[in-house]
Amino acid sequence: MSSVTKLLAHSPKPRTDNTKAAAAAALVTMVLWSSAFVGIRAIGGVLSPAPLALLRLAVASVTLTVLIGVSARRLPPLPRDRTSWLRVVAYSVLWLCCYTVALNAAELHLDAGTAALLVNISPLLVTLGAGFLLGEGFSRQLMLGAAVGMSGIGIIGLGTEGEGDWIGVALCLLAAVLYAAGVLIQKKALADVDATTITWLGCLIGTAVLLPWTPQLVSELAAAPTSAVLGAVYLGVFPTAIGFSTWAYALKRTDAGKLSVSTYAVPAVSVVLSWILLDEIPTGYGLVGGAVCLAGVAVSRYRPRRTKTDAPTSAPVSENSKS
Repeated sequence: MSSVTKLLAHSPKPRTDNTKAAAAAALVTMVLWSSAFVGIRAIGGVLSPAPLALLRLAVASVTLTVLIGVSARRLPPLPRDRTSWLRVVAYSVLWLCCYTVALNAAELHLDAGTAALLVNISPLLVTLGAGFLLGEGFSRQLMLGAAVGMSGIGIIGLGTEGEGDWIGVALCLLAAVLYAAGVLIQKKALADVDATTITWLGCLIGTAVLLPWTPQLVSELAAAPTSAVLGAVYLGVFPTAIGFSTWAYALKRTDAGKLSVSTYAVPAVSVVLSWILLDEIPTGYGLVGGAVCLAGVAVSRYRPRRTKTDAPTSAPVSENSKS
């Protein structure tokens, strides 16, 4: 646990020697987020989407408060101005709150593996969002990747058997949009707020937004089996408190697009865990369509390597010299 509290402690500005630590943090995040898809699917029949999200974020808030108290013994540095606060609030509501509710609802209709495959078109959406909002433009690879990704969604749709499946697909796509928006806003917010603080505040804000569902949560917990309650606690401590903290730690030290590519591993791990723990596996259409979706993301992120003859004559500006 001491290693976790060190990772969650206030971190200095990114340096090149933090690359390995960022990669390790990203790996931890991918494993924990993969398990979240399976946990949500297992609990979804007991706790409704919004109450489950409320319990998960409340547990995460308590966990992070304890970890911060143990590691820092003081209040972490808070956002300094109105713009920073607005970014933190927007990221919290869109990603930690609304994304979580949308995904919980989606997994009432779809298995964990299919949900993970659909949600992980989000790196493509992050790239598209960067083109629109950050002026990064639209490359040929990006447009081709978008077309491939959309065709993958269509293939998954061919395997839907009823209205409920289509609702699940739509909710997963909504979750992917919220995920992408959250990443883009969080990346901007991390310029002024450290990884621990933004995750802690995000959980607190998300919990506050979901407080109107407290009576429903209390009612459902009274009838819930112990396994479901423990599962929700697991979601709050590990995929949320620790997983989002390690993600923010890595994101502060890595380009958003590059880090988003690492989420390719999440659907594969989720499919395997869902098969082992829940005896569920996506349909053939779901597996093929999901693979096509991920191929689209890969195409959108592809950048041909520059040869020596293509190298610029002037020395490039290093990543660390950017303001």
